[in-house]
Amino acid sequence: MPLIQTPRLVLRRWRDADVAPMTLINSDPEVMRWIGDGSAHDGEEQTRSTMARWEHGWETEGFGLFAVEVRATGELAGFTGLSVPHYLPEVMPAVEIGWRLGRSFWGQGLATEAARAALDFGLTDRGLERIVSIVQVGNDASERIMNKLGMRVERGTFDPHCGRALRIHSLDASATADLSP
Repeated sequence: MPLIQTPRLVLRRWRDADVAPMTLINSDPEVMRWIGDGSAHDGEEQTRSTMARWEHGWETEGFGLFAVEVRATGELAGFTGLSVPHYLPEVMPAVEIGWRLGRSFWGQGLATEAARAALDFGLTDRGLERIVSIVQVGNDASERIMNKLGMRVERGTFDPHCGRALRIHSLDASATADLSP
């Protein structure tokens, strides 16, 4: 079971105790503004079901979305990690890196720290050759993180489910030799 520690965070698998704090994150309209059609999720059952899908990814793919825990407090900040973006068939085959943190954790560099660790896990531990990140146009905060990770814009497209404009960023394993933490 992968466990990654960064200076301020622990990236780990999901626990039952994560349902309530992740439900609060998923139900915040500002957090969910750039996810899918922008709708907040409603309730613990939806979060529990989503977390079960995330855990299933670990079993089927050998990678997945990590729970991101703040080392100093033990608080769940949100998630980061790798998944297969089945919702966007035109980019397949692909592995996507993504993140979602609660609003109280924004603006501290935690998403970048967590995503950098997850990216390294995918490229180094899992031997992935290429990782993409998909962002809705206008989500400047996430695009700044992608740039900090060394990802570059590959192309634009649209979300087939809600019609929102998207940008696909990518990073090849061969390009990471020049990146510094």
